[in-house]
Amino acid sequence: MLSKFRSGVSALALPALVAGAALVTPAAAQETSRLIEVTKSGTLRVCQYPMYYSISFRNPTTGEIEGIDADLSKELAKELGVELEIVESSFGTFIADIQASKCDIGMFGIGATLQRAQAVEFSKPYLRTSIYGIARKDGKVATWGDIDKPGIRAVTTLGSYVEPFMRDYLKQATLEAISPPATREGELMTNRADVVMSDYPTAIKVQSEFDWAVIIKPDEPLRVTPYSYVVPQGDQIWLNYVNLFVDTIKLDGRLDFYAEKNGLTEIVAD
Repeated sequence: MLSKFRSGVSALALPALVAGAALVTPAAAQETSRLIEVTKSGTLRVCQYPMYYSISFRNPTTGEIEGIDADLSKELAKELGVELEIVESSFGTFIADIQASKCDIGMFGIGATLQRAQAVEFSKPYLRTSIYGIARKDGKVATWGDIDKPGIRAVTTLGSYVEPFMRDYLKQATLEAISPPATREGELMTNRADVVMSDYPTAIKVQSEFDWAVIIKPDEPLRVTPYSYVVPQGDQIWLNYVNLFVDTIKLDGRLDFYAEKNGLTEIVAD
């Protein structure tokens, strides 16, 4: 089925890319690159957070990681002609994992922020999302205006871009950052939280899986954030290749295909 996506679009070619990079970037000065190392080793190591609905979520029945980046990481490995190795990471640890060379790239819906860009390089965006709330149908929160009130306990993921924004945004409600093995959804399900602050992928997935869940939309788009892939700083050749991959999957239809498969068509980046 996916073979049609590649028609009309040139395959990603390592020699051509490296030569092209030399014309427009300082990449020619590099003595080595993750791109070279990956093709030589025959393995692409991808950091993924296996608890991210619609992006990279481990199916409890099959044990397989599913979602748009589970699919697209396989596509990237195919383009490189190498095996895919998933390295479990999280929003709180992915920067350290990238810097410590535990993985070659982070692919799990990582919000591109100026703060994070001080430590890692971001690819061109492939998704964009606002912040949403997720609440119980019978709970205290029914509208966006119900969230920032005394006595409301909001939760979000530790290390996510949502966390620092909501800490500044909320003036009366309390916010707690949740880290594994605890989950935001578990806090909401057991009434230890009144609302989960998250993004579109998580919101639609939780609503589809739990009949008690309802999405709380902001009155207007809130903290719209591009989602990109993450690579180490200082490797322009590797970044150029990943950017070309993003451009290619937009042109040949793979991004749209996997976005639709995972319910994310609404937030595909141009």
